[in-house]
Amino acid sequence: MNLDFGHWLEGRLSGIERIIGAAGPVLFLLAYFGVAGIAYHALRFWRGPFQDEEMVLRTSGGFASRGVKHFFAWTMRPWWTVLARVGFPPNAITSLSFALALAAAVAVAAGRFALGGWLFVMAGALDFIDGRVARSTGRTSPSGAALDSVLDRYVECALIAGLCWYYRHGWVLVPCLLALTGSMLVPYVRARGESLGVSLKEVGFMQRPERVLLLGAGTALSPILEVIVAPDDPHPPHRLAIATLVVLAVTSHATALQRLYQLVQALGGGRAAGLAGVGSVAGGVGQPLRVAAMQVVATLADFAVASTLVYTMRGIPSLATVAGCLVGAVVSFVLTRIWAFESHGAWLPQLARYAFVSAGTAALNGGGVALLAASNAPFLLAWALTRAIVFATWSYPLQRDFVFNAPHDMSSEEPVASRP
Repeated sequence: MNLDFGHWLEGRLSGIERIIGAAGPVLFLLAYFGVAGIAYHALRFWRGPFQDEEMVLRTSGGFASRGVKHFFAWTMRPWWTVLARVGFPPNAITSLSFALALAAAVAVAAGRFALGGWLFVMAGALDFIDGRVARSTGRTSPSGAALDSVLDRYVECALIAGLCWYYRHGWVLVPCLLALTGSMLVPYVRARGESLGVSLKEVGFMQRPERVLLLGAGTALSPILEVIVAPDDPHPPHRLAIATLVVLAVTSHATALQRLYQLVQALGGGRAAGLAGVGSVAGGVGQPLRVAAMQVVATLADFAVASTLVYTMRGIPSLATVAGCLVGAVVSFVLTRIWAFESHGAWLPQLARYAFVSAGTAALNGGGVALLAASNAPFLLAWALTRAIVFATWSYPLQRDFVFNAPHDMSSEEPVASRP
């Protein structure tokens, strides 16, 4: 009987072979963790709960519960114990993880998503093991920690880089790049926090284990759906992998922002320390609701003017956006001053500051819409996207901390706390 493995190596697989290649490792993992789960609960019954020393020191971050983390550590213990006893160098495990990640990148770039996804999952498992081997054998060192940290970033980038190459001619490249930057920002914010004495290790729901499992499994299992939906497509879109990238792009940036928020709060800069108490003057929890309602009213006025100019009077989208911003600015100033913040400062200086901020808002919104319009984006999408970004990064922070809550507008009863 002649066995021909050439078509496996070259990727010339039938539909059933693609399904086996994608689902086979899942069946193995289910069997492995299923048997381990039975043994684990039996030992818990006879000996009591298993407590992994490192997991005990961690707080409840990520999607996995403490129990799941202890169980996973227990299932992986035999592997790192054997490697530690034979004296396997931890740095070699780290290097092997990096090599597997590079192989995963090449595989997905060539369209071998099942192979690339599972190689990436293996690389993530080795990253978990190398640190345990180093700590259990007393071979930890600053150089090893630096190598592990840097190669971890390369491992995480590798598969996404391969996906970027595969999707380089389509819109999926955008979520690929967003997932790449988000995955890099999550550990960067943590490292920045630790350099400032703030621990952010367990802050956020999309941490590295979750990112590795989501991206690896989503990529590896995507050929199954393609066999069902488009079995004869030579260059399938791999819809499950696309959905995974979109989810990773959103959740990784959300986790990075969550960590950044915690870091800024821990450092006492949540609202420019001297203005910390001003926001509560208008009514504590109710103030954000009033600000939101005010923004809705002002935005409706803004949109009504802009859309009327564009769709009824055939105006230029960028100029219509500027006009809408100016009308919305007037509505926003009045409602913000007398209702949202209940500001008692002198109205003329506030108006001058508000005019400056509003001019910047109008220019940024107009420029953003013009830029997106040049990219053939629909006006509604360009307007909404630009509006959201400018509001979050420019108009709201300045209205809150510069226009209506400027330090020199505060009464003597509310002194500005000095910065440390």
